[in-house]
Amino acid sequence: GSVGPTSIPGFENINRYWDKENQIIAAKLLPGEYYVTKDNEMITTVLGSCVSACIRDSVLGIGGMNHFMLPETSSSRLNSREEAVVGTALRYGNYAMEHLINTVLQFGGKRKNLEVKLFGGGKVIPTLGDVGLRNITFVLDYVDMEALNLVSHDLGDNYPRKINFYPQTGRVRMKKIKDLHNETIVLREKRYGSQIKNISVESSIELF
Repeated sequence: GSVGPTSIPGFENINRYWDKENQIIAAKLLPGEYYVTKDNEMITTVLGSCVSACIRDSVLGIGGMNHFMLPETSSSRLNSREEAVVGTALRYGNYAMEHLINTVLQFGGKRKNLEVKLFGGGKVIPTLGDVGLRNITFVLDYVDMEALNLVSHDLGDNYPRKINFYPQTGRVRMKKIKDLHNETIVLREKRYGSQIKNISVESSIELF
């Protein structure tokens, strides 16, 4: 059911609902989505090999979360060198991070007040090689390069995670999903992975 308008425009496509268990409005992210709020809401997602950055202005309590992976780019489609492949994947990752950060800043956040928590990158699909590790390496490098304040992270290992993030307080509750019979996580990420495979940078923008 609908739970009223979002405090920041442009997120009408995000699934928001009343979470009875936590007594709060929750926004649920699928792979490739992100959400930012000024309200006392919870943002939730389930991560396999994808990563999520939870980013908030610690003074204002405005913040959000993304959910993404680097596209797997098969070099056969490209005539140029491997760098082009890596470049596209990195640009896609940069885009996912910048979108989230810029929205927080656009609605009053200050760069110096940002705090970052990172999750995900599990090795949950054996056949996919270590996609999770590429995502982790990317997101840690990004935070380092942008000199962002990384306050905590839980990355890697071989289990999916359910993340509940409360931007107003910065609290994150993480649950390890031990029961891997939950195929939906794996299927969702595989589908997302194939959607973003070999994207050009222009078209990558439409995926958000």
